Amino acid sequence: MQTISLEDLDRNKTYSYADYLGWQFEQFVELLRGRLFPMAAPNRAHQKISMKLSYGLFLATKDSGCEVYAAPFDVRLVKNPEGKTDKEIYNVVQPDLCVICDPTKLDKRGCLGAPDLIVEIISNKNAKHDVVHKFNLYEENGVREYWLVRPSERTVQRFVLREGRYVSEGYFAEGDSISSFVLPDLNIDLNEVFEGLEDMD
Repeated sequence: MQTISLEDLDRNKTYSYADYLGWQFEQFVELLRGRLFPMAAPNRAHQKISMKLSYGLFLATKDSGCEVYAAPFDVRLVKNPEGKTDKEIYNVVQPDLCVICDPTKLDKRGCLGAPDLIVEIISNKNAKHDVVHKFNLYEENGVREYWLVRPSERTVQRFVLREGRYVSEGYFAEGDSISSFVLPDLNIDLNEVFEGLEDMD
């Protein structure tokens, strides 16, 4: 498989998961509604937060039957995936962290269908992608809970899907502990999550 760059492709064209499988990019990309979006390279603060949150999520899920995955991990978002071919799937995202509680959604390629919980750690360079584009996509496809982590503000905003729409159900900062609608046993101290970021801003 030949390595290509985004500049080699028509960014105005609509692509499918079948196209995505034939590419080997120099960087990670996502496919939203058939359009290509490059992923921002994670910095050190992003990786530190991701590791700490993933550890907390792992502890809360290890006896629950749910599984935690970190990027890069392909999540193919499609409603009613039964019978869909790769050419009929137009959304492939790589959430920073996700929790899947339905094992039938997991296969050798990643996850087919909506995870129960998604966490995105927002980059200032790519904020609109997570706050608008992916927010709407996750809401439409039934991701039950969505966290937006803002390292520069040391905050986490938690959204829960209620009757098909996201409702903000908590804005957490340093000094708070964050819980989860999907994972009742989860309790993460945000002082620990954001500790030591002062030299990484």
